[in-house]
Amino acid sequence: MKRKLTLNAIMFSSYTGPGLTLGMRSKSDIVYGVFMSLINNSFMINNAPGQRLYSEIAKALPIIDYHCHLDARAIWENKPFTDITQLWLEGDHYKWRAMRANGISEQRITGNASAEEKFEAWAQTVEASFGNPLYHWTHLELKHYFAIDETLNSKNWRDIMAQCNTQLRHDDFLPQALIRRSNVEALCTTDGPLDDLEYHRLLAAKSDFSPRVLPTFRPDELFDTCPERFLTFVSRLAQKTQRAITSLDSFLAALEARIDFFHSTGCRVSDHGPLAIRFCPLDEVGQAALFQRRLAGETLDEHALQAWESMIFVALAKMYKQRDWAMQIHFGAIRNNNATMFNKVGINCGFDSIGDQTHLAQSLNALLNAMVENDGLPKTILYNLNASYNDVVASTLANFQSGEDGMKSPLQFGSGWWFNDTRRGMVNQLNTLADQGLLANFIGMLTDSRSFVSYTRHDYFRRILCDLVGGWVEKGEVPEDRAILDAMIRGICVDNARRYFRF
Repeated sequence: MKRKLTLNAIMFSSYTGPGLTLGMRSKSDIVYGVFMSLINNSFMINNAPGQRLYSEIAKALPIIDYHCHLDARAIWENKPFTDITQLWLEGDHYKWRAMRANGISEQRITGNASAEEKFEAWAQTVEASFGNPLYHWTHLELKHYFAIDETLNSKNWRDIMAQCNTQLRHDDFLPQALIRRSNVEALCTTDGPLDDLEYHRLLAAKSDFSPRVLPTFRPDELFDTCPERFLTFVSRLAQKTQRAITSLDSFLAALEARIDFFHSTGCRVSDHGPLAIRFCPLDEVGQAALFQRRLAGETLDEHALQAWESMIFVALAKMYKQRDWAMQIHFGAIRNNNATMFNKVGINCGFDSIGDQTHLAQSLNALLNAMVENDGLPKTILYNLNASYNDVVASTLANFQSGEDGMKSPLQFGSGWWFNDTRRGMVNQLNTLADQGLLANFIGMLTDSRSFVSYTRHDYFRRILCDLVGGWVEKGEVPEDRAILDAMIRGICVDNARRYFRF
């Protein structure tokens, strides 16, 4: 027996605004013939002022993704994706962690299971992920890139996989097209100090690809505690720069040569990923002696390692400031905690977590102060993985703000990072920044991702931002001055980053 539409369903079916999509979809998503879309203009925005700010201002603005892990070579080569499993699940440790928690075998995560088996496993996990940002990101990506409104589940995964795979055969799903479709104005990859940046230069010369793909100077090798790996790096650095490295001065000069090379290729940002922020000062004689200990292959104790990190950070910071670079510091990740799985599947596979440290406030203030005293505190963006340190970080940065260079908020409390790029984490970061600084000067969101379809995280952030600010208006905590509000949202979404990085 066929089910008849009710009067209400017939009335609703004539409505074509946000929230409804006409036409028959999967059986599990039909309610009396009317399909209710999860993703619409009011998704995650629970007040009228916020909905206006999103739909009229934030939604269509371009993206400056000033920190990501896309590969410039992959962008240049522009190869098609084999299937949705490759695009969505390959290398995505966020999803892998969730799948393990859902009882999925490693064979269907990082192993040799088929693309269909892995996608089915992900669909089963999505069903269990209410409250996790992965649920929202999944459906934002389905909606934005594939125009699919169904919510992915264990019943419709074959149909959704087929729809995605069919669309992936089209040219508008090639890497460069996905970047253009995402309205990306500029993106910054993450690159080692010895990289030749060949593909960045090729992309810069490509006349039919307008988004700027710029390198980021990420010198992790400088902080490697392993004597053998450090000496290998020094040897390669000497060869790359054609310099003899026998002293601290010659070592820093070689690093500066690499920084100049990056600068010539459009780099305006560095990035650092220490576990902790520590400061232990040494005078010039002590610094020179410490370098000789490293050059001799000595294993440094904890105190000497802290002195080494402090020395390198202060030296690099001055080089960055002289070139008007921004220095990013992502700190607080304790990595590769599951030794068995690390040995089995390697790094960046979902076995990292939030770290902690003692005396953060003292160390962070001392480090930034040393940079100031060295006339070398650049524009700086600090991201802390441990949200309990939000106020410590934000209040410390406020100690060193300066308008001498004409830059608004040169020291930035970075967006919710990694375990904090959730709704709760983003709201906490935004509120802390508003409490301790000036939210209107914030440079906004980044993807920090290896995925070509993760740009919907900017949309996710913009919805959360508009909901927060719109809520202040609705509660009467700020005036509904549209000129100020619109400029504030436009600034946080894109204009502030343009002014800050000066790409």
